[in-house]
Amino acid sequence: MKLCEVLTGNLIRIPLQSFEKKEIITELVDILSSNGKLDDRDKVLQAVLERETMMSTGIGNGVAIPHGKSQGVPELAVALGITSQDVNFDSLDGRPVRIVFMLVGPEKASSLHIKMLSRISRLLNQPAFRKRLTESTSGQEIIDTIREEERLLESH
Repeated sequence: MKLCEVLTGNLIRIPLQSFEKKEIITELVDILSSNGKLDDRDKVLQAVLERETMMSTGIGNGVAIPHGKSQGVPELAVALGITSQDVNFDSLDGRPVRIVFMLVGPEKASSLHIKMLSRISRLLNQPAFRKRLTESTSGQEIIDTIREEERLLESH
């Protein structure tokens, strides 16, 4: 499954309104909820926040991928937020975050969840890709950037 198959322009917020980790997570869960992607917003929010207490999902290089599995989500869902300023996400490299992908899925879909986490991580390994995301001004621009990057990934 490709990222551009689950992430649509209405699931992207530029810029995020929030500037703190918990509020950003809540804002992204609310985006998924308001777009009909969740059966139970509160269960999903709780699952993502609980996962965050185990270890920060700030993976480094200005990126965070908060994620969780919950009965409150019927199928894999992804939202993306770009911040207008650096945000402390307790990242593994100690650096602030600007790009926040949220991934949530049902408890029974572990392998798909892990594959999508891996795909997002692989895409975000590219410095030029991260730069293009943070410079994007619209959801459609981000979708086009992701589609192009996924095409490049497939061809290698």
